[in-house]
Amino acid sequence: MPGKAMYARRGAVAFAVIVGVAGCASMTGSSAVSDAEVKQVLTASFRDKGIAKVDRLEQTELQRVCSQYADKPLPAELRARLEADAKKSVKFPADGRFLGDWKAGEKIAQSGRGLQYSDTEKTVAGGNCYACHQLSKEEIAYGNIGPTLYNYGKLRGNSKDTLEYTWTRLWNGHAYAACNNMPRFGDAGILTETQLKDVMALLLDPASPVNK
Repeated sequence: MPGKAMYARRGAVAFAVIVGVAGCASMTGSSAVSDAEVKQVLTASFRDKGIAKVDRLEQTELQRVCSQYADKPLPAELRARLEADAKKSVKFPADGRFLGDWKAGEKIAQSGRGLQYSDTEKTVAGGNCYACHQLSKEEIAYGNIGPTLYNYGKLRGNSKDTLEYTWTRLWNGHAYAACNNMPRFGDAGILTETQLKDVMALLLDPASPVNK
């Protein structure tokens, strides 16, 4: 997902990789490299360009912890705390309505635009959902980082629990799986409430190609 979450996640991954390399260097006899030195080198490797600013490299606590445990198991108590904090961040629709227009949701799912240096503040962000998920049987090119979402609503229905679960997954997926790869579409401000409703409709509306 090209956006603040992706930029920050790339920074987190790069930081973790560099830390790992630094650790390997120390094991082979080279002088140890501190986290502060690694961060300084990483930060110096980027520059502001358009709407993409270097401050995107600043990690939230969630990202910092996930970087710290990128190559080792996350302790159960810490995982539970991160997931609980993520769940508290979720804001359900102000009007109580979860479903918008699935046709608009399809366009959002197909679009990878938004929040890149080549965009402007007025560029409408997309979700780029097909980069990680299968959504319809017609789609012949899609990613497999995430599970298939084909027949998502057909299999789950649209009960209150399903609506709230799905919204939470879109808003901040760390609520159910800390340190996963799902962009925090709502929490990071990537998609608006209206856009989230449209993506919800794409997943749950019986008329959507997802459920055909």
